Parts: sequence; structure tokens; C-alpha cells
Amino acid sequence: MDPERLPTTFTYSYARNAGFSKRRLYQLRDEGVIEAVARGVYRLADASPADLDLIDIALRSPEATLCLISALSEHQLTDVIPAVYDLALPRGSRRPASEAQVHWHAFDPRTFALGRATKALDDTARIGLYNAERSIVDAFRLRSQVGEDVAYEALRRWLRRGGRPAALLKVAEAFPHARGEIRHGLAVLA
Repeated sequence: MDPERLPTTFTYSYARNAGFSKRRLYQLRDEGVIEAVARGVYRLADASPADLDLIDIALRSPEATLCLISALSEHQLTDVIPAVYDLALPRGSRRPASEAQVHWHAFDPRTFALGRATKALDDTARIGLYNAERSIVDAFRLRSQVGEDVAYEALRRWLRRGGRPAALLKVAEAFPHARGEIRHGLAVLA
């Protein structure tokens, strides 16, 4: 079996379903053609650098979504460097086993998809990422976890970049507990 038939990142079961024997996979690993990223997850050795922890999580849990400090950092709305990944799953979902440092959050399934997009990690793997507006709303509604100063700084940066308050308030409508604080922040900063 030719390793060029494999995507950049793949699971053991994907390779087996594609016709690779267990012996061939281990041979490719021993020859340095592929490398183990995590238990049951492999990557072509000559692939471009990528965040292997996020790739592992994305392959194990397609619903996992970067949120709070991790999402604000992705959108460059904070200077805080996350020590762990903030990842959300719909409440009641199983958290994937991973060696990555993750703080899991359980979000209401009714609002989980609101503002959710995906981010490419490589040419195969994608992970969920909340848009800037949803990330700001989450920072306000969970400000006891992220810090009030982080929420206000994110709002300030977003407004300086031309963020539209109407778009933010539209997202905030789904989260009544955060709406009043966001309106106050917009009144102070706008």
C-alpha cells in the first residue's frame, strides 16, 4: 500500500479501512514515513507543522469548539496566553480522552452552534471555533471564570477594529444573563 493514499493526519481505523494492514502501518512508522501523534492517531512525517494536541482532539471529537480565552486569543482580542485549551462541547456529550491540557466546558445544546465556525488545523483536520461576537458574549456571561477585565478588553479591541454593536447584541439575545452587562459595556466604550 502506497502512503501517498493517506491524508496528512489520520486515525488507525481510517488507515485500516483504506486497506492498510496493521503490519504495513507499523512498518511505515518504523521507516519514519508516518509518526504517531497520539494513541491511534498518525500523521505523515513530512507534513507542515501543526498543533498536534488540537488535531488529536478534533479527530476524536468533531464537535469540540475553541471557546473563551482560547477563542479570544485566536481572534486576537486578548493578550492572555492560554495555559490550557478552553474547549466546549454540548452539555451531555462525552469528553474525548486526550493527553492535551484542556479545560472542558459544557454549553447548552440549544445555543451550542450559535456563532460556531471551523478552523483548519492542517489539510485534513478542522476544529470548531466560536466567532468573535460569540466569544465576547461568552466572556461576559462567564466573566467569573475569565475575568471581567478580559471581557471588557476583548470588547474594547473588537470595537476598535470596527465591530458592529448590533451584531454583538443579536448574539447576546440568546444569552439573557449577559445582555445587560454587554449593553453597559457598549455604552461605556462606544
